Amino acid sequence: MSFIGASSIIFPIPYTIIIFLIASKYDPILLAVFGGAGAALGEFTGYLLGFYGRKILSEERRRKMEALVKLFGRYGPLAIFLFALTPLPDDLLFIPLGILRYRFIKAFIPALLGKILMIYLLAYFGRVGADVILLIFGEGNLWIGTIITAVLLAIILVMLLRIDWEKVLQKYIGKRGGSKT
Repeated sequence: MSFIGASSIIFPIPYTIIIFLIASKYDPILLAVFGGAGAALGEFTGYLLGFYGRKILSEERRRKMEALVKLFGRYGPLAIFLFALTPLPDDLLFIPLGILRYRFIKAFIPALLGKILMIYLLAYFGRVGADVILLIFGEGNLWIGTIITAVLLAIILVMLLRIDWEKVLQKYIGKRGGSKT
């Protein structure tokens, strides 16, 4: 369930609601391990889309985006972990990571850890109060999340392609080196 839910791009499949509902019948740790692994693997459909979609980018645009990989290097694993842990739409991060050819293993491990923790928390709280959470948030507003995710994804992809990452990297290196450029 988690793999299928997480592998959907833009159109969310609410596997987290299912985790809530089945949490009272299964061990939360087993749900976390298997559900987290499935969700982490599923998120990489977005990564693969970006990885193979990179071919449509110009050579100049690819070169400029390579600088982003260098900037992402230090805090990238933390950002991936936080996206995986929270309900933030992971495709917003994994498609650009694929475009950037960010190393798979460097992206997968923090995604796996974040998804395992997220599913454990879902299972634990699902065991305690799935009915209360569904009552508060409801199931009928999924289309709003779909629209917001699609718009945010488009904005982020446009920004990634329009920013001259070589200049950003030069400024970053200049500030770290003590010189003002």
